[in-house]
Amino acid sequence: MPKKIPMRMCVGCREMKPKKELLRIVRTPDGEILLDPTGKKSGRGAYVCRQEACLMRAIKQRQLDRSLEATIGPAVTEQLRETLAALPKEAAP
Repeated sequence: MPKKIPMRMCVGCREMKPKKELLRIVRTPDGEILLDPTGKKSGRGAYVCRQEACLMRAIKQRQLDRSLEATIGPAVTEQLRETLAALPKEAAP
């Protein structure tokens, strides 16, 4: 029997993809919002594709705000963009 692959939905493009292909953005219990490359940090999470376009769409349409139940400010947006740009494009966490 083949192993089941966990699927998650990107909050930007709304496509279902394997969990390993997506990046997790987490709101920690302290209220801090950051990228979670390992996918293991505690807190409320949302998934986005590894493309800046999906991240920006999720922020613009406020889908990320709803998923994380928090308001995303311009400083956090810029931090997420910089972190996403610094990550390797195809490497799975």
